[in-house]
Amino acid sequence: MQRILVTGGAGFIGSNFVHYVMEHTGFRVVVLDKLTYAGNLASLAGLPADRVEFVRGDVCDAALVDALVARVDAVVHYAAESHNDNSLTDPSPFLQTNLVGTYTLIEAARRHGRRYHHISTDEVYGDLALDEAARFTEDTPYNPSSPYSSTKAGSDLLVRAWVRSFGLAATISNCSNNYGPYQHVEKFIPRQITNVLDGVRPKLYGAGANVRDWIHANDHSAAVLAILADGVVGETYLIGADGERNNRDVVELILALMGEPADAYDLVADRPGHDLRYAIDSTKLRTELGWAPAYADFESGLAATIDWYRGHEGWWRPQKAATEAQYAGLGR
Repeated sequence: MQRILVTGGAGFIGSNFVHYVMEHTGFRVVVLDKLTYAGNLASLAGLPADRVEFVRGDVCDAALVDALVARVDAVVHYAAESHNDNSLTDPSPFLQTNLVGTYTLIEAARRHGRRYHHISTDEVYGDLALDEAARFTEDTPYNPSSPYSSTKAGSDLLVRAWVRSFGLAATISNCSNNYGPYQHVEKFIPRQITNVLDGVRPKLYGAGANVRDWIHANDHSAAVLAILADGVVGETYLIGADGERNNRDVVELILALMGEPADAYDLVADRPGHDLRYAIDSTKLRTELGWAPAYADFESGLAATIDWYRGHEGWWRPQKAATEAQYAGLGR
């Protein structure tokens, strides 16, 4: 394997993967990204021009996708509409990108006999009760609760069907909530960090009791590389770093790490259909492929993320005003 097509490679998780590949392998990467509001060419700045090629385009463009897949050895599909709040306002882009885009890619991979890895989310499994010990496993039934998670569930099922029906050489990974550099300020952790940097009190949905299982984007990238190299075709791997925290604790930790009073935040109306708890059991990935997170301690990863946003205001500042205006319109 010498050349990889990374869709959504100018987005948050995709750009972190491209950086990680540049640092840890000799692969060449072709990035395909539509550069919607969530894509940012600045996230790829400084990468070696002789190893990273950028192509602006849509994963639903069958002719473009076919031409690119023909030139590479493998496809890693990150491109997705992913923000739950946006999916509740307008589900249509989620159906197009997450379902039609996946279909377009797997058809091209099938035609050209290419290795395909599909990036998905733990949100396809629905949610767990706050007071139970259970965690999601590869055998957990799908139970999505939003337009976003339902379209990701649908895309996973398309990949599984193409493996079984057409012999597509594919793997799937479902990951818990990512944090780290290059994440759009609409998302929970960077929104709170940048609010504090702007002297604005963070906003917390409901009572802040909802639990997410956090993983640093670098650890996600390392897991994807391990699956791409040694994962068994047709298998699904769950990626998580045992980072369960409720949203209130995360906000209070951000405030403490940034030298602010731990209670300097405001509660706002909860999001419709807000999942209660996500939790990943990554035993299969750890035992079969030998992966382990480098940021096993959430606090150290969060501190590094805060430092990144402090030092990269030029990256996130252009997004901030429009994002906060959108949230204000929703009363959040």
